[in-house]
Formats: sequence, C-alpha cells, structure tokens
Amino acid sequence: MKCKYKRVLLKISGGALSDGVDSIAPSMVEHVVNQLVEIHNSGIEVAVVVGGGNFWRGRDGKAMDRTTADHMGMLATVMNALALQDAIEKKGVQTRVMTALSMPAVAEPFILRRALTHFEKKRMVIFACGTGNPYFTTDSGAALRAAEIKADVLLMAKNIDALYCSDPRKNPNAKKIEKATYLEVIKNNLNLMDLTSVTMCMENNIPIISFGLKEKGALVRAARGEKVGTIIT
Repeated sequence: MKCKYKRVLLKISGGALSDGVDSIAPSMVEHVVNQLVEIHNSGIEVAVVVGGGNFWRGRDGKAMDRTTADHMGMLATVMNALALQDAIEKKGVQTRVMTALSMPAVAEPFILRRALTHFEKKRMVIFACGTGNPYFTTDSGAALRAAEIKADVLLMAKNIDALYCSDPRKNPNAKKIEKATYLEVIKNNLNLMDLTSVTMCMENNIPIISFGLKEKGALVRAARGEKVGTIIT
C-alpha cells in the first residue's frame, strides 16, 4: 500500500501500556508493538516518544520539589522505553533507546545526527526522558523530537477515537471533530496536548493526528495517512 508519510513519530503515554492492574501489561505492549513493526516493515521510518505515567508523573509529587518530581517522571519513561525495545527486537526489528538524560549503561544519549543515522540503518528509535528538563511534559518532548528529526506527522495515541468538542465520556452529545487547525485547538482548549506542544507543532508546520490507540489497526492506518481520528494542521 502506498504510504503518505516517510517518517512518523508516535507519542504514547505510559498509561496506555497499563491495563489498570499491571504497570506494564503484556497484552497492551503486544498490541502497540505489532502495529509498530507492521508500520516499519511497510517502509516507514518510526520514532516513538513514551511517557511514564503508569509509574510516576511529575505532577504526582505535590509535596515534593517540582524539579525532583519531574526528574522522577523522566526516569519512569526509561522503563517503558526499554520494555518496548525488548518487545520490538523480539520481532526482529533493530531498535535504539535514546535518552535526554545521560544513562549510558542502559541507553544512548540523544544526539540528533546519531538518531538520523539509526533511521538510515532501518532501526526504530525510542526517545525517553522527554526534553530532559523539568516543567516540560512528554508531549513537549514529542513535539520537540518531531521537529528535530523532521517527522512528517506527529501521531497522538489517545484513549478515545478522536477529538471532540467536549469530553464524550461525560457528554453523550459531544460532537466528533474530523479536522481542526492548531489555533482552534488552542482557542477551544481541546484535550489534545499542552499548549506549548501545539504551538511548537504549529510553528514547525507538523500535522498532528489524534486517534484511539485501542481501536484495531488505527495506529497503522494513521501512519499510512488513511482517514482516522482527527487531523490538526
């Protein structure tokens, strides 16, 4: 099948890898990894930014120093990145984990030229530790890495199938949005990603596709440029 995009970046939350019982649920990892491998094998270059919310979010440390709490969150993302790497490589695809914080015993430091070389060598790349700075979310890390590697699209895996005018879990009359502009997302405070991330994508002209991760095959369809979820341009 002809693919619209050459290089995609998937942002997946740590919570998406959990089933509410296990911090990392093998069934969810398998669901994600099978689609990532299919995308890779179709000739699309794949990068992933993973969160750490199934273990720890910086905002959970309300009684802690914010910088300390955020750094703990960054470390949590590394555990998820290593779990994804292990599962992907078991399916025969070479993968590299790159971190914004230096920890050479378990992963490579993020160096843009090295990341681009991994793509040239047909490897999948997983970015961990967000931007490496406190006060920034992993959404910001995803927007930043997408801009740096010149990704054709940023895929936002969510727990609902698209963007809506309000939360469809609370409002059964919420209307689905198929297309939106960056400014509409910001103005209407749609639940996509933090405003810093949306602005960065807008300034670098990176389209965003918001889709439901649990929907069968949705990740593959989004990566191929098929109609799925909501596209923001």
